[in-house]
Amino acid sequence: MNQVPNNRILSLVFLVLFSFSCSSDLDFNQVNDLVLEPVYVANLSYFDVLAKEFVTNGVEHNVGFDAEDFDVFRDSFFRNHLTKAELFFEVNNTINRSYTLDVVLLDQNNVVLYTIRFNVPAYSGGENIVSKTEVFENAKLNLLKNTRKLGFLFAMAPGPVLTENSVGSLKLKSSATTYMTVQ
Repeated sequence: MNQVPNNRILSLVFLVLFSFSCSSDLDFNQVNDLVLEPVYVANLSYFDVLAKEFVTNGVEHNVGFDAEDFDVFRDSFFRNHLTKAELFFEVNNTINRSYTLDVVLLDQNNVVLYTIRFNVPAYSGGENIVSKTEVFENAKLNLLKNTRKLGFLFAMAPGPVLTENSVGSLKLKSSATTYMTVQ
């Protein structure tokens, strides 16, 4: 019988001890100073054009153009918080002809906003990779935000004639690194 009052007294003592604790005032206004700066990396575009695709019915095409939709900036959250973007392009030419490649940023009316130019030398047996990083900040970033299509314009320089049996290819890999600030 003596056991029950001791347990009650001991429980009461622990309850009183745990009621008193050290604490400081919490400053929830620190949330207002929070700044998030996420960085995203994503693939942008890729293609692999074989040499024989520059020839149709025995006729060589010196110019080629392709455009694809680029609608990432239609999202207002992304557009409003983007502070910088880096577009990286890498071109590998294994065709024995040199090329000029223009990456063209187009608005919704297909008006050219900006052009990124590459001079790609002809393949001569070794590694033939040309790369370029284009940085978009401030006013230049606004051009990128207004982009709705990416166009790729190839211009082949004079050289050995290509046929349906020609070997090699023109490969492009590209990516985008975006920097955002969210407050």
